[in-house]
Amino acid sequence: MASNSRVSILDYFNIVFEGENGKIESNCKACGTRIQAKRTVTSNFVTHLKRKHQAMYDEFLRKKDVKREAYASGTVQTYAPVRDTNRTATQSGAGSAKFDRTDPRQSLISETIAKMIIRDLQPVQIVENEGFRELLQLLEPRYIPEPSHYIQQQLLPAYAYQVQVSTKLALSGAESCSVTLDLWRSNAVSVSTTSGYMGVTCHFISADWQIKSVLLACLPLSNQTDTQRMLADFDEISHAHGISGKVFRIVLDPSACESRSAFRLPGFYLHGNGDVEDEEDDDSSDEETGTGMGKEAVSGEEEDNSVNQFLARCRIDCFARSLSQCVREGIRSSPQLSITLTKAACFYNYIIATVTPEKLAQVFSHVNGQGPSASDRHWNSQLKTMRQMLESVDFLEDIVDRNDLALNNVEKAMLRELVEVLEPFEEATDMVQGDKHVSISLALPSVLGLRKHLAEVITHQCTGIVTGLSQALDRRLAGILEDPLYVTATTLDPQFKLSWSSDRDWHKQVLLEEVGKHTQAASPPEASLDAQPSPSKRSRLFSFIKQRPTTQAKSMEQELSAYLLEEPTDEDPLQYWKRKSIDFPLLSQVAKKVFTVPATTTTVERIFSLVGKTLRPERCRPLPKNLETLIYLKANFSLLWS
Repeated sequence: MASNSRVSILDYFNIVFEGENGKIESNCKACGTRIQAKRTVTSNFVTHLKRKHQAMYDEFLRKKDVKREAYASGTVQTYAPVRDTNRTATQSGAGSAKFDRTDPRQSLISETIAKMIIRDLQPVQIVENEGFRELLQLLEPRYIPEPSHYIQQQLLPAYAYQVQVSTKLALSGAESCSVTLDLWRSNAVSVSTTSGYMGVTCHFISADWQIKSVLLACLPLSNQTDTQRMLADFDEISHAHGISGKVFRIVLDPSACESRSAFRLPGFYLHGNGDVEDEEDDDSSDEETGTGMGKEAVSGEEEDNSVNQFLARCRIDCFARSLSQCVREGIRSSPQLSITLTKAACFYNYIIATVTPEKLAQVFSHVNGQGPSASDRHWNSQLKTMRQMLESVDFLEDIVDRNDLALNNVEKAMLRELVEVLEPFEEATDMVQGDKHVSISLALPSVLGLRKHLAEVITHQCTGIVTGLSQALDRRLAGILEDPLYVTATTLDPQFKLSWSSDRDWHKQVLLEEVGKHTQAASPPEASLDAQPSPSKRSRLFSFIKQRPTTQAKSMEQELSAYLLEEPTDEDPLQYWKRKSIDFPLLSQVAKKVFTVPATTTTVERIFSLVGKTLRPERCRPLPKNLETLIYLKANFSLLWS
């Protein structure tokens, strides 16, 4: 057996390719230079080290000398049957000069560790774990591990400061913006004073017509935090970031005072580990997650009224959340679905737990064949999983061979009808997801399309669900069909204009009134006393040329008429108005304001969902210290590392 303390020139290189004839390609660990050679002929590696990295070359020679002396004295241990932490550290790092604190490689590794902590919401104390330090020692013996207090008190705050500076700079040029308030509260009994978090996300359109979303703050909420305190915090954040007076709309969750805001298909909660969690348990143990105020944050009519009075007409319900509530109410209107969905969940979870990933990959599109992630419990994701399962249900039943779990023909027909009925709702939800495109203009046409779908669809097994969905849709979303904001946003989307309207004259008048509230007629520039006419105007030489007519600014009515005369186009709304801002300056001004309103959930809301569903504090899994800082940096990750 080879000695564990063997010295090799290849220790200073990363092997990236090794051929059958012994030819290898390696990258220098110090500078990244690619070098080719045969494993038995290492002169190329030695020459590179000698010419480019004299200190490393000297270190290599010292190691070789130490090795020779050890062999001469007979102290080299050939066999190492027992491997412990101390021996591993000694063998990996013996003779390796540690990085200086200012070395770029030291900083790069520290930054990469911080990125891992942020992206995975890991506790900073992980860097103190013995196993983690052993891994670092194995991968890079020269790295000096940073203590947890350095990352907690210096590195993360420095990143947060960078985000704040970048955010304020970006917002300084924004003409207007919209804000989403997200709140997460844990139902777990905790000795900690922190019981939840509030996220404030700002949406704006930059000078080059790119839609941006940034998390302005993630604030911890104590058990005593009330609505007035949260609203005061929001006001303080607005002033700190210079958006006071610029906020166009504030998006909140429509189920602010309901018992629960998160939603999945009842009875169809899929665990990748094969467990089935029934809905009743889920309702009682889940945290409050959502776009807005949970039941602990807003309790009672008085506090809810204080929210409405503070936000006044700026408040708007989150369309994606409202749509989710419609689906929830529609499914619950058909009680027979619950038993079938629970059975389908048992069948699916048994498949995930017993079938090999190779066979699962033939049916499901989930990563690594492991099913939906623990944090992905949105109803539309569950519906996609159900559709894939039904498409290959016969194949899956043959694999598992469990008659007690197999679905009968009636149950299969019921689930297929459910998928068919909910498919347009899924499409509408998927369309508005994401914060890189305009979504508010899709809400009104989606409601019209869903109404048409429910009026035409016929069910035989899922009795009552169509009626339930229709009633929920009318109760929660019918109002946007006459809401001036949605009328304006949809009409200013060049793919729709007024093609959706059954009363074009009335909607055009609504649009004119709404647009008039958000535009200011550009006053003609005052003539400067110092202004000098161009030489061509002073000369009589060009008097024979007909003078150009004076350009008159179009009124709002003229701009709107000219805009509506153009054929609809599938061009991206932001790119369209960037191109047309000269032709339609007043309309483009309004478009830049209304398109800041999102119809979807935010990044921080999805992070809150991840916190609630994976960390599970009510099951004695402690939350990382200063979690609000990690959430803030994770939501704004692209500002630091694009």
